[in-house]
Amino acid sequence: MNVLELKDVTKRYGEFTAVDAVSLKIEKGKVLSLLGPSGCGKTTTLRIIAGFTSPDTGAVEISGANVGRLKPYERNVGLLFQDYALFPHMTVAQNVAYGMRYRGTPKSEIPSRVKQMMSLVQLAGMEARYPSQLSGGQQQRVALARALATDPQIVLLDEPLSALDAKLRLELRIELKEILRSVNATTIVVTHDQEEALSLGDEVVVMRGGKIVQRGSPTQIYAEPADKFVAEFVGRSNWFHGSRRGSSSEGVCTYVTSEGLAIHARTPLSNQRDVVDLCVRPENIVLMGGATSDVAQDVKSNVLAGVVLDVAPLGADMHVVVELPGKGRLLAIRKNVGSTPGFIAGQPVHAHFSASDVLAF
Repeated sequence: MNVLELKDVTKRYGEFTAVDAVSLKIEKGKVLSLLGPSGCGKTTTLRIIAGFTSPDTGAVEISGANVGRLKPYERNVGLLFQDYALFPHMTVAQNVAYGMRYRGTPKSEIPSRVKQMMSLVQLAGMEARYPSQLSGGQQQRVALARALATDPQIVLLDEPLSALDAKLRLELRIELKEILRSVNATTIVVTHDQEEALSLGDEVVVMRGGKIVQRGSPTQIYAEPADKFVAEFVGRSNWFHGSRRGSSSEGVCTYVTSEGLAIHARTPLSNQRDVVDLCVRPENIVLMGGATSDVAQDVKSNVLAGVVLDVAPLGADMHVVVELPGKGRLLAIRKNVGSTPGFIAGQPVHAHFSASDVLAF
């Protein structure tokens, strides 16, 4: 059953089209991430669903009912804002109870519901505190408890973790996912953070210029991007621009860049164009030390000679930048484990990656 359906929703501000004929469905209990850069239309889409913004054309349906004429408080929607929007003069319990008081929840049920929500977000015992007495992470949990307290049909999260530091953001991202699953909440998360979108969403919708560019599972969005924009926006990439010089019987094309690099890519016949942009993810590149390579280069693989330019240990990952003399640079990402030999600047290396790991656009 679709809890939410947008039908050709469009919103314009003068000559600027913020949302351009967007159609979208989300099933009960699913978490959908709306991902895209600033100005792509994701927040406007969220505001249209919530009722804060009226579309110029199109319809918004919640559980099959058109809610276009309903005000925000008349829609059974829970909201978690980027800045949490807690009332500073109210206690935590009063903040959590606020929505219930205005949506007809019997007064006798409110205290037990508040207690239930506080337990759910692991803040039991803090009901009498004020927002100023809480950390950023605790305030975020209170805001989530308030959003869930009315048992909404849809929960809308607008950049829910952006105000937190990196470590806390990761911890609460995991907790947020567990909480949403535990209450079977139908949820839309708006974010520009690709890791947040991929980790929280059962499905991810990538937006650009007010339109939906691609919708799919997190794995599909990353491994099978619909176009160059999605490939660039989601994850890190190495890019080459090449012209086709031939293809094999195994479905592998050979492209030559303007710098003279020959890149082999396994591409379907429908995508074997004469001029393409080629993408290689850094984690798919294997670096081998030494002036020669033990891997034979054929149409199934690529082996590029280079020199290590920079090595950056970033926690669990090691980022290695390789200079391909006169032919550009590559970024390779490898796991930073103690038993793995490292690389140093100036060291000759060969970068190896499979033709199957090359995306052509």
